Amino acid sequence: MGCRPKVHPLTNSWEKAIPNQEIPRGLNSLSAEHCGTCHVQHYEEWKLSTHAHAWTDLQFQAELKKESSPYLCINCHIPLQNQQEFIVTGLVDGDVYQPVKQPNPKYDHALKQEGINCASCHVRNNVIVGPTGSTKAPHATVKDPEFLSESLCISCHNATAVVTPSLACSFETGDEWKAGPYADHKTCIDCHMESVTREVVEGYGKRASRRHYFPGSGIPKFDTVKSISLNGMGYYPGDFKLSYQAQDSLHYQLTLVNESAGHKLPSGDPERFYLINFKLTNSADSILMEKTERIGEQWQWYPEAKKLSDNNMLPLERRTYQFDYQSMKSDELRLDVIVTKHRMNQESADYNKLGEDYPLFITEFEKTYNILIE
Repeated sequence: MGCRPKVHPLTNSWEKAIPNQEIPRGLNSLSAEHCGTCHVQHYEEWKLSTHAHAWTDLQFQAELKKESSPYLCINCHIPLQNQQEFIVTGLVDGDVYQPVKQPNPKYDHALKQEGINCASCHVRNNVIVGPTGSTKAPHATVKDPEFLSESLCISCHNATAVVTPSLACSFETGDEWKAGPYADHKTCIDCHMESVTREVVEGYGKRASRRHYFPGSGIPKFDTVKSISLNGMGYYPGDFKLSYQAQDSLHYQLTLVNESAGHKLPSGDPERFYLINFKLTNSADSILMEKTERIGEQWQWYPEAKKLSDNNMLPLERRTYQFDYQSMKSDELRLDVIVTKHRMNQESADYNKLGEDYPLFITEFEKTYNILIE
């Protein structure tokens, strides 16, 4: 007789969803859309956030369809158990590809489409968790600013685990912040949830509140949806002459400074990167010289997932990139300097069949110099 498989309990936080929640007293839904009937500005801001598209994002859906994708990836993208069709109670022989599932009686398909919604952060133990515990609220509310602190952000934005030899989750933003210069006086919320005084609900008077755009890279999930950018990188061109004598040397410098991010840039998804591109053309529009620098991690994903290199910029780090050209002759030249921030490279986008309408990058810095060589 063979041994019966042993079911291992779920032990890691990323293996579990937030348990099914009852609808708090005074409400009739856990949906963000329902919250938006009263919290109008919060809802409109959230709709522009990447949180709102955490489930519907084409890249995530493409990754989810792969055979190598385990069930647990959804726990950060639709964190409420109410959003998940099945309840996972354990793992056969501890294998993430053999979850023990049972149908979820509280599964809400429409709620799933909202990704990381209001309830993801504000509903626990069947009540609304808020920063003030307002007694004016028409729904059950408890005050717990500690719960709504950066520890909540880091529960998803610091997931580092080797799931299988060829599948690794590497989101180290929380660790980067803890190791950086702001950890003792500035948190995720200070930068990513701008403070504002406003009416949280119309007619209830103004009070301290926070924006709910959750701005980040600024690369939108869909080309029809604007994404709010929080640009922590500063760009500083050096002094540069626009006229030269023949046989002079052209020398250009661009300094990048991670001047306001409390973590590395880029951060989060290890596929993100910056490109710094210099292109010099002549009056006939022929390229005389082109140079590209890259900031980001390099990974090997198969047969074993491992980081090969990492030149992401630390908080407050300065880095200068140079472009030099020799042997000039009389002409009118043009130097284009462009810095772009990328979600992934074109090869990965093609592999995931994301299509031409899926935004892969945004331009953060762009400058053209017209140069006269006499």
